[in-house]
Amino acid sequence: MLRINDAITIADWEMSEQFTRAQGPGGQNVNKVSTAVELRFEAARSPHLPPAVKARLQRLAGRRWTNDGAIVISVQDTRSQARNREIARARLAELIASALRTPRKRIATRPTLGSQRRRLAAKTARGTVKSLRGRVADGGDEG
Repeated sequence: MLRINDAITIADWEMSEQFTRAQGPGGQNVNKVSTAVELRFEAARSPHLPPAVKARLQRLAGRRWTNDGAIVISVQDTRSQARNREIARARLAELIASALRTPRKRIATRPTLGSQRRRLAAKTARGTVKSLRGRVADGGDEG
C-alpha cells in the first residue's frame, strides 16, 4: 500500500509495475539487468480518490495520463531496481498529494488609478520614441 496522507492510501491492486532494461551508460549491468521501472496507477478507477481530485490529477499528470485513465511513471535514474521502484512510488505520491490541494480562487481586482496612469504615460512615451524614428528631414545645411 502507498500512503499519501492520513485519509488516503492507495491499494496495491491499483498499481502495477513492469521492469525493463534501462537506457544509457552502465556497462554489462545495463545489458543484463532490468532496472528501469514503469509504474502504472489506475487513477480513473480508483475508489480512494474523489472526482475533483481525479480531475486535478489528470491536469497535473499531463502526458503521463493515458487514454484509459491510468498514470504511467517511468524511472531509470539509478542502477538499482529497488531504488527506482521507491523513486517511482514517491513521485506518484507527490503527484497525488499535489492534486489533493485545492487551488485558491482568484479574486478579481481592478487596477489602481496610479497604475493606469503610469501605463498610459509609458505608452505615450513609447509612441513618441517610435514616431521619432525614420528619415530625418533634409534641412539644407550642408556646408
